[in-house]
Amino acid sequence: MLQQVNAPNDSTAPKGLRGWWASPPRSGMQRLINPWAYRHLSLFGVTQVAGGIVAAGIGAFILSYSAYGWAAFFLVIGVLNLAGGYWFLTIARSASPRT
Repeated sequence: MLQQVNAPNDSTAPKGLRGWWASPPRSGMQRLINPWAYRHLSLFGVTQVAGGIVAAGIGAFILSYSAYGWAAFFLVIGVLNLAGGYWFLTIARSASPRT
């Protein structure tokens, strides 16, 4: 009988994408995020959220002039930056306290 070595328990595994997004695993994040950026997650998270707000504001401003292509571009960039920044801040908040 095969046994999975690193299989999570049902009680500890997050439920679906929302659970994964709300509580991202920290052990594998160091391989996905640049090491320097990983040590400064709060700074990068705040910077991405601020950039997302600026890009979304520019997109809304351009939308008022009926330039739909450019407005969609800036709105998508803004949403992606907001999502990435929120994700970085969530990882930073879930960190264990440094000793």
